[in-house]
Amino acid sequence: MRTRLYMGTIRCGLLAALSLLTLPALAALGDNVVSVSNDRLHMHAQLKGVTSSAAFTVHEMTAPSGTLVREYVSASSTVFAVSWTGPAKPDLRQLFGSYFPGYVSASSKARHGAATRRHFELREPDLIVESAGRMRAFHGRAYVPSLMPPGITPDEIR
Repeated sequence: MRTRLYMGTIRCGLLAALSLLTLPALAALGDNVVSVSNDRLHMHAQLKGVTSSAAFTVHEMTAPSGTLVREYVSASSTVFAVSWTGPAKPDLRQLFGSYFPGYVSASSKARHGAATRRHFELREPDLIVESAGRMRAFHGRAYVPSLMPPGITPDEIR
């Protein structure tokens, strides 16, 4: 009897561990549209709306802090840009995904001072980040030029 109980406990533990390995990746630049809802859940955000055009779709969500996050998804279902505005910066590790280590590396090499704390700009071939603000008033955007739909300009990412 004890052996059966013990084996059942082991099986349940293994199943639980395997289920953790199959959790979906969180949304980020370069991920697909399905992952956008994972971002919303991670940020505990409310979906504000979805706007579509012929070239891309914008998913807007509001975090509990009041920060508005927009994720731009191409017609091929790839997140090619993100933007934010509000009283707090969102979790950039979450939004940048596999691009985050490059962002951290490049930003650590950037000049730092009073002016750069308010405004940061990163221009790499595979990632553009523009971030500015002060306490309780932040805004920024990040995009991957190679993932942008044809004919779309950075001016369309707000």
